[in-house]
Formats: sequence, structure tokens, C-alpha cells
Amino acid sequence: MNDLSLFLPCAAGVEDFLAQEVHAITGRAGDDLRVLRAGVRVRAGWRDVLALNLRSRLAQRVLVELAHRPYRAEQDLYDAASGVAWEIWFTPRQTFKIETTATGSPLKSLNFATLRIKDAVADRFRAKANGVRPSIETQHPDVRVFAHLTAEHVTLYIDTSGEPLFKRGWRVDKGDAPLKETLAAAMLAASGWWDPETGRVADAPLYDPCCGSGTIAIEAAQIAAGMPAGGQRRFGFEQLLPHRAELWSGIRNESPRADGSGVVAVFGSDVSHRMVDFAQRNAERAGVAERVNLRGGDALQRMPPAESGVIVLNPPYGERIAVGGFAGSPGRTGAREVAQDEGGDDAGDFFPRLAAHWKKHYAGWTAWVLTPDMKLPQHMRLKESRRVPMWNGPIECRLFRFDMVAGSARAKPPA
Repeated sequence: MNDLSLFLPCAAGVEDFLAQEVHAITGRAGDDLRVLRAGVRVRAGWRDVLALNLRSRLAQRVLVELAHRPYRAEQDLYDAASGVAWEIWFTPRQTFKIETTATGSPLKSLNFATLRIKDAVADRFRAKANGVRPSIETQHPDVRVFAHLTAEHVTLYIDTSGEPLFKRGWRVDKGDAPLKETLAAAMLAASGWWDPETGRVADAPLYDPCCGSGTIAIEAAQIAAGMPAGGQRRFGFEQLLPHRAELWSGIRNESPRADGSGVVAVFGSDVSHRMVDFAQRNAERAGVAERVNLRGGDALQRMPPAESGVIVLNPPYGERIAVGGFAGSPGRTGAREVAQDEGGDDAGDFFPRLAAHWKKHYAGWTAWVLTPDMKLPQHMRLKESRRVPMWNGPIECRLFRFDMVAGSARAKPPA
């Protein structure tokens, strides 16, 4: 268990930041740490598995590779899974689930491929445990096995995380399609406000003017406090045979990587007072209620909470934004609300107004906006100083940086 091949999947565009974080947690580098598409591979030990689950803010899971073989047909998948010593990872009294993904696989049915891998696991246990085999459980299994098929190779992993790592354990109240905590952390890393390699945060206030249920603000406050990402949840490795409670207890009790002694101001606001209430309750469960200043208010009216700082913003997208005006106006919604009808051009109106408000009142601030709209700078009539490719699930986005200078940085209108 001291020489394991681990794969940590992440959102596309986050790989380099995750590699920095993995290096900081494990100390691995060079040939032991490789950046791949949508993930990082690292050679590390079981202790690192536990530490990565606890501390990584960017990884979606921590997977241990158990087999990597060429294949042509479903029988090859059966043979690959039959050769894995599953009995050293879990017992026939536990439940398990197989999850299969594919990129360019020639096989016609992933369901049948999954069935053959499941059969191989069950048959191996029958042979090793006098006919006893573990049961399949699709909703809440004790153990998750992942299979990934490329055009020529199958890779089998055992999952050590359980629930995806973006589930920090504190979120109960949420709005529609909340931003995942892992992506919020990636935005903070890309903005430079948080350095995933050193754990340090910038000496600058952070503000999310459309905070929704508080994801970005809470993530930032926990980072500034030096709190581990997974400090309030359980993990899949606790169900695996290599798990040792005393080792896990020691890792949990270690000092955090970041210095939480300093006080960094973190602010959030939202036009929906209901969402602000959600964010406040989430902040309390996350242990950062005293570190986050949350207020109601329209993003088009809120004045800056400090003389300068960093704005990190994930405005709603996927449907038209209904900007209707100001917080508290009867029947109106704000930047965090999404319209259901198709009339009007509120989204096109909101972003230029937001940019004008920032230029008038937020001189000296830097704003980072995540959006799938590649023409957002044109809509805002601002010139971005940087754009970072980043994926929100299946949606290709850009994280745009805008440097606020009063009355300037206005883009020329299209000819």
C-alpha cells in the first residue's frame, strides 16, 4: 500500500491547479506526478490517499488503479477484472457497484460491459469465499468500482472517496443548480486569490455579489481559515479493508496546510433574501459564519464592501436572466434568478449595467466572471485582461478577468 497509482479526476481546465495541490499534499513530483486531461495521476502511498481525500479542494475523487490492460471484446473485460485481488479490498458481506465510462470504445453496449465486469468480481469472490459473493447496490454501495474504456485499453479503479469530493458535508440549503465546491475552489485558484501549492490566500478582500447559497464565499472562508475541505464528511475508504482508524485519526489531527491565524474579509450578497438565508445557514454548518459577511442586495446597486479587492462571480446561465430591478421590488427578480418566459432582453441589459456600476464604484477592484458566453466582454463593453478555459460539467466556459478602472477600459462597439 506504499506504492499505489492514483488517479484524481477534475473539471477540464483545472488540471494544473490540481497538480500543484497534489504536490503540496503528497510531496510527489517529476515522474511520480503527471498531468492528464481532466485529471492528475500520482504514485503515492495509502497515507496519501487519506490526506488527498481530506484536503483536496479540486479533485472530484481519489481512485486507486488496480488494472490496466488492452481489450477487444467483453470477455477481455471479464479477464481483466478476474485478475484483480478484490478480496484484499473488501469482503463478500459488503455491497458494491460498477460504474463504467468510455471514450472511443468499440463496444456496442456499456451496460453489457458493466455486467461482465460485475460477473468477474462476483465469480472471483465465489471462488475465494466458498461460494459467497457480495451483492450489487446501485444507490448506496459500500464499495464503488470504476471502469474506463478507451479505444484499446480498460482501466479498473477502486474508489476511496465514496460521495464525490465536492460534497463537503455542510450544504443542506441550496438553490437551483448550485455551483460545485470544487469548481468554486478552481475559480479562487485561477484568480490568484488562493495558491493551491502553498495554501496561502491574497491579502485582499473577496466578494461574490451574486452569492446564491454561498458556495464561493464559504469555500474562500474555509481556505482562509486553513480548514480541510473534507473535515465534515465521511469517505469511501472507511469501508475498505486497508483502512486503519488510528492512521486516519492521526491525519485528521495534523495541523492544516494553510495558516488560518490571519483574518481575510470575505463578503457575499444576493438580491434574493431567501438565498442569503440559505447561505447564512450553510456558513454556520461549514464553521465559517463569523468569517463571512452576507447581505441582501441587488448586484446593480451594492456598493463595494472595501476600498479594493477581488470579485469572483458565477452569474446564472443556461437560460435568460430576469434582472427586473432591485432587491425587494414586488414581483421582480435579480441576477441570481432565472426567468421562465422567453420575452424581453434582460440578460443583454444586465451585464452592461453591471459593468457600468463596477466602473463607477469599484475602481481598484479585479473581477473574475465564469460564463459559457465567449462574447461576455463585448456584452459588458469591457476588455478582459485574461481568459482562463474552464469546464462546468459538460459546459465549456471561460473565466474572464476584468481590471476595474473608473470610466475606462471600455471596449469599442463592433463596426
